[in-house]
Parts: sequence; C-alpha cells; structure tokens
Amino acid sequence: MRLLSTKATCNSHGQDSSYFLGWQEYEKNPYDEILNPKGIIQMGLAENQLSFDLLESWLAKNPDVSGFKRDGKSIFRELALFQDYHGLSSFKKALVDFMAEIRGNRVTFDPDHMVLTAGSTSANETLMFCLAEQGDAFLLPTPYYPGFDRDLKWRTGVEIVPIHCSSANNFKITEAALQQAYQEAEKLNLNVKGILVTNPSNPLGTTLSLEELNILVDFVNGHKNMHLISDEIYSGTVFNSPGFVSVMEVLNNRFSNRDQAIWDRVHVVYSLSKDLGLPGFRVGCIYSENDKVVAAATKMSSFGLVSSQTQYLLSTMLADKKFTKNYLVDNQKRLKRRQKMLVSGLMKTGMKCLESNAGLFCWVDMRHLLKSNTFEAEMELWKRIVYDVKLNISPGSSCHCSEPGWFRVCFANMSEETLKLAMKRFKSFVLSLSSDNGENKAYSKRNSLTKWVFRLSSNDHRHRDQEER
Repeated sequence: MRLLSTKATCNSHGQDSSYFLGWQEYEKNPYDEILNPKGIIQMGLAENQLSFDLLESWLAKNPDVSGFKRDGKSIFRELALFQDYHGLSSFKKALVDFMAEIRGNRVTFDPDHMVLTAGSTSANETLMFCLAEQGDAFLLPTPYYPGFDRDLKWRTGVEIVPIHCSSANNFKITEAALQQAYQEAEKLNLNVKGILVTNPSNPLGTTLSLEELNILVDFVNGHKNMHLISDEIYSGTVFNSPGFVSVMEVLNNRFSNRDQAIWDRVHVVYSLSKDLGLPGFRVGCIYSENDKVVAAATKMSSFGLVSSQTQYLLSTMLADKKFTKNYLVDNQKRLKRRQKMLVSGLMKTGMKCLESNAGLFCWVDMRHLLKSNTFEAEMELWKRIVYDVKLNISPGSSCHCSEPGWFRVCFANMSEETLKLAMKRFKSFVLSLSSDNGENKAYSKRNSLTKWVFRLSSNDHRHRDQEER
C-alpha cells in the first residue's frame, strides 16, 4: 500500500526540467555585488524590477491606502473579515479598465465576466479543469513557457501537443503547423479541446500578428468543440511596433454578434505579475464571455483567492488614471532601453537575437556555439554557461523548441550594472571558445554531476536527435 498518493509521487510536475534546475543552481550560489561577486547571475527569471520606484512613489503619496484607511479612517476590520469569492467589485472594475487601457481602449471588458485568481498559474490551471477532461489535449505553439508543463498538466491530467514553429519564419504560427499538430494528436487518439497561446510570446518576446490571430480564430471556429485561450500576461510590456492586438479585439472586429458560439470558446488570462512587476501579490484573472465557465471558475477560485487587502490597495492604485497612464509609458521606455542593452551586448560577442518588441527577455541564437546540431550539445553548452560562466539562462529544449541552440535570456530582473557584468562574462566565454576550439578542460570533470540535464522535457526531442545521427 502506498504511503502517499500517486499525484504526490509522480514525476509529471516538470521540476526536473533544465528550466527549474538552473534556478536550483542559482539558489546554491547567487550573485551579489558585495557578498558573492563571483556567483551565478539570474537571467532565467522573467521578472520586471525596472519600475519599482514608480510604484513606491505612488505608495508614498498615498499612505492611507497601504495603511488600510479610507478617508483617514481604518478599514482594517472590513478587509480582514470574510470576503465573497467573487472579489471586490471596485478592484474588478479597476482591473478591467486597466486591461482596456493597455489595449488602447479598442476593447472593453465586463467585470461580471472576470474571475480573480492567485496569479496566471492558477488561472490557466483553472481553465484546464473547466474545459478539458483528463487525457484530453491542448495544442501549444513552440517554443512555449516551460512552466506550462506543470500548470496545465500536472494536476489536471491534460496533455500538451506541440505546434512546431520554425526559425525559418521567426517562429510564427502557420496554418500548416497547426493542422500538423492536430493530426498528430489524432494519431495519438487524443481529443483536442483547444489551443493555448501566449501573446506576447514567452519566450520569444514577440506579439502575435493579425494574420496569426486570424488563423487561430478560424481554426477554432471551424472545430465547434474547441477553445482558444490567450494568455496575455505580457500585454503591457510591448515597447516597439508592431503594437499589441488582443484576441478580444479580433473577435470584436469579426464577430459583432455576441450570440455567435465562437464568443463562448475564447478566453483571456491576465495577471499583474509582469506589467506591474508584482508576482508576489499573486493577482491574476480569467476573462470569458461564457457564463458557465465564469460560474465554474468562480467556484474553483475558492482554492486560490486574492486577499482583500491586496485587492483594496491595487483597486485604488489602478483607479488613478494619471498614474497608470504615466506608468505604462515609462515602464515601456525602460524595457526598450534595457532590451537594447542586452541585444547590443550580445551582438558584440557575435550572438544574434530574434527581433522582439515585448516581454522581459530575448530569444538568443547560439547555434553557432554548439559542437553539433543536437540537443545533447545544447545541454552541454548550457551547463558550461551555468557552471563556468555563471549565468543562469533557459535552454530552448526546456521551452520545447524543435531546433537546438536557442536560449531565453532575461534582462529586466537585475540592475544595469549586473547586466553589464553578465555581458562581460558572455564576451570572455565566447573568446575562450575560439581560443580552445570549444574544448573546456574543466568541464570534463563535471560529467558525473548532472545526469538530469540530458533528460529533456520531450521525447520528441530525443527522437529528432536520433534521426539526425
């Protein structure tokens, strides 16, 4: 008899992915300018720390809010007592208005169709529970956020089938790739319940084009039992053209009659973790025009509520329209400048990045640094960068990229000085590769350290490498 449940002991969480294992190595030896200047610099965390001063300035000017006061009187008791799981109406109204502002007010949201969740992780898993049964499948374009293997699959039992996108067209979604993924799912006898995309993309740092959005909407519209989830958590980070187009805007322009069934099968996920840089506040949401989905998700939200104190503070902040307008503009300027620093720094080392216009990271092409065109070679390069260069970045295989040699590198979770140091380390590393023909004598001593890094996230990757040999 098992002491623990199958769920507790299974290996489907995804924690052994190199994406998470890089974090573990960083936590053992974190860089600190004073205390540990030779430690590992964390470039695998998509966190926005560039605009804290704007938030802190607002809080300093509004001390009553953080002190849980209204008109000078304490509302601590009111906030501390039980709150209905539908959420504070003032916060939901402020949040939908903020989402509309990010989208240039070209689309509006009804707070009655919003479900609050403890971050986008909870939102995406809740939608899986609402839309699919164990063993059903969702199609995801590659490369995709490694955490989806945990968020979508671990507790729900839902399967992920990749939509393989290629560097040949800058990893854009095509109708052919979508059809191929659907046919692959059918061969595996999987019931496809929908498609999930991130827009802007994590890890690409690009926005979906109108053409791609129309391909997705057309595909779902042509399969009456399928849903489309658009995770728009990075929507406020777009710092270059082309601008951000939400899937809701596409629906508004193409299907004016909301009685059409397509409206019931398109859902948006959002969070304040990236745009406001508040992942610790655990504020996310599901937006859906499907009343049954909203009702079911609201019940499920009992397992991951947003605290009333958090809702009160943020409702007041987001209701300050002057602040939100200035914040979005300033934050995007800072992201643009920081992204330019990373791209130019990598170019000096001979590395190129996919042209991006959003997000907190760049998709970096290091294929020319591989010893061979295999995922084993990618893992070998990744280990050297983590252990020798002491930079934690995310290998493309952890994002299920179908081509070895791509890496996600984050730029917004550190100071400018730390980023400059990271660029120096990259430069020294590339120079050392050219001087020793890519052989790292110190690395050979570490072969026994990490068998796990060769356990890629997808059997599909192993299969490709075998074919290439």
